[in-house]
Amino acid sequence: MLRTIIAGIGGFFLVFIETFLVMKLKGWHSIEIGGIGPFVSVWSMNFFLLFTIFSHVHLWYEKVQNERNHAQPEGK
Repeated sequence: MLRTIIAGIGGFFLVFIETFLVMKLKGWHSIEIGGIGPFVSVWSMNFFLLFTIFSHVHLWYEKVQNERNHAQPEGK
């Protein structure tokens, strides 16, 4: 649940970061996104990118925790 929320909010901010970078690189003062459709498309791509990254980090973290738990000596 937390991954979904963070990916949604982060995807929203990534749209503006990407727009800012394009404006600076091309020397433009504004960008016409083209309506709500293209905006939602870019936002959804960013959402799934971040969600995938967070999912892999979560799986990696669980694997590391399992290895640490199994690596402890029996007496402790």
